[in-house]
Amino acid sequence: MRKPYWVIVGVLILLIATLGAPGCIGSSLKKFEATRSMMDTFVTITVYSRDEKVAEGAISAAFARMEEVERVASIFDEESEAFQLNQDGYLEAPSDDLLELITMSLDYNQLTDGCFDITVQPLLELWQAGLWQESKVIQKIRIQETQGCVGSDKISIEDNRISFKLEGMKITLGGIAKGYAVDEALEVMGEMGIKHALVNAGGDMSMLGSKPKDEPWLVALVNPDDTSQSLANFSAFDKAIATSGNYERYFDPDKEAHHIINPETGYSADECISVTVIADGAARADALATSVFVMGHEDGVELIESLADAECLIVDADRTNIYVSSGLSMYLVED
Repeated sequence: MRKPYWVIVGVLILLIATLGAPGCIGSSLKKFEATRSMMDTFVTITVYSRDEKVAEGAISAAFARMEEVERVASIFDEESEAFQLNQDGYLEAPSDDLLELITMSLDYNQLTDGCFDITVQPLLELWQAGLWQESKVIQKIRIQETQGCVGSDKISIEDNRISFKLEGMKITLGGIAKGYAVDEALEVMGEMGIKHALVNAGGDMSMLGSKPKDEPWLVALVNPDDTSQSLANFSAFDKAIATSGNYERYFDPDKEAHHIINPETGYSADECISVTVIADGAARADALATSVFVMGHEDGVELIESLADAECLIVDADRTNIYVSSGLSMYLVED
């Protein structure tokens, strides 16, 4: 039986911002923070440590690890493995990172009944090339022609080789790579002895432990129409939060064609404007947020309710109703 969920009238959520004052915490721990541009966004890493050199070294190592992931997963970098796979249709001796990213993606494809599908890149390229300017009849014809090479079941992984079963296939790792990189950054810092850290990569965020004195990390869901206001504040330890939305990357002036494609229809997913997921790990939250966006609020909440570690908040396409999974209340705090 499906668990109940709440419906709230609210405003659109577009980004995630951490709350908290900078500077010295307690008698010895200090806050260190750095921001860099990578993975098509700004990444901010926050660390609490007693030692400035340790903190700065950990932050540098975390950024370096994220850059490694980007060099593997970017489909726009001609030197990356993902680019080579798309170009040639196969890749010999792929790195552990690419294998893990694709394996996880195939797992989420199964979990979501195909709603999470990294092989939608040919459809994305159709829309980027101006399919939105064509008539509905032409759009349907072009989509049907292209959907033949879409489907995660057409990816083969065996004998240290990744290959596509059909010519014309391509992948995009945009729905999981950033979250994976965030997870890897936290793992690197943990191995270096850091116990209190947070990585925020443009809406994909993950926490290492707590803030000092066992205080939780506070995260605000911000209303872009009035950034001084937040819709909700979350309090959490050792969790990840990811948001997927159609508000950033439109292909057409009418803002109907965007970058989150429903692999079944070939069109942009249109039931939601924003989905936020809290889960154990940023890659997981990232993939689930994308999946729920494609599914829509009814099936999306049902999926999240079936997962012990995940909660969600969904803003519908009208920007009026917000659907919340039943366990989200454990993370909510008042202003």
